[in-house]
Amino acid sequence: MNITDIHGTVTLNNGVEMPYFGLGVFEANEGTETIDAVEYALECGYRHIDTAAMYMNEKSVGEGIRKSDIKREKIFVTTKVWNSHQGYQETIDAFHRSLDRLQLDYLDLYLIHWPVHAKYIDTYRALEELYDMKLIRAIGVSNFLEHQLENLISNTEIMPMVNQVEFHPYLTSASLLNYCNSKKIQFEAWSPILKGKVNEIPILIELGEKYKKTPVQIILRWDLQKGVVTIPKSVKKERIRSNSDIFDFQIAYEDILKIDALNRNERIGADPDNFDF
Repeated sequence: MNITDIHGTVTLNNGVEMPYFGLGVFEANEGTETIDAVEYALECGYRHIDTAAMYMNEKSVGEGIRKSDIKREKIFVTTKVWNSHQGYQETIDAFHRSLDRLQLDYLDLYLIHWPVHAKYIDTYRALEELYDMKLIRAIGVSNFLEHQLENLISNTEIMPMVNQVEFHPYLTSASLLNYCNSKKIQFEAWSPILKGKVNEIPILIELGEKYKKTPVQIILRWDLQKGVVTIPKSVKKERIRSNSDIFDFQIAYEDILKIDALNRNERIGADPDNFDF
């Protein structure tokens, strides 16, 4: 990943340019909170907004985009099909509902939110059809492990372009990251800052002092230097701006290794092999 500034991108395996830094809106309330967060992030230079049907704030994301003075084609918009809407026709219908809520003509990226057993193959085939119809610029998955990706790839036609997963200092998923890199599936982090817990990790506090940055900024920069797209969530203006202040320094290799060594294989979210929603 060639890290330049907040407008920098990675090239997906289909040639689409995806901004490597964006705003996540998980748990952001529908209405003013989400609208203002999206509008302010775009004002700060963000060009990537990540939502999902399950977040129940797609309408507000769309409103925030329309309120900004940034042209639609300059903004990379991601949403996801929820588990209860998986299946071939169900996914087609869910996609159009999301597009309607967002009030957009197309999506930049559409993801399967979780690998629902016995459904995700048919769900992905629906994504392939929507992609072929040019209603989506890129398709992919979220929360997929290596064996699930293998099964998907062997039963569908189009290689996923993105795998968005839980990724932070306590869950570095080195094997999965290497696998995705080998398949040219872009790795993307959700919950990169451990819901703020990175501020309590001693080595990150120490590195923050070394680089004159916050532990959050250290981790977001670490993501990018690992080649991982990152979408920290915030609805507060000062944090939205602070999160993006990571393009004026570089973490030394030996310090990258120190962060890597924090891994505990510890999740704050569900296990993709064992979830019940």
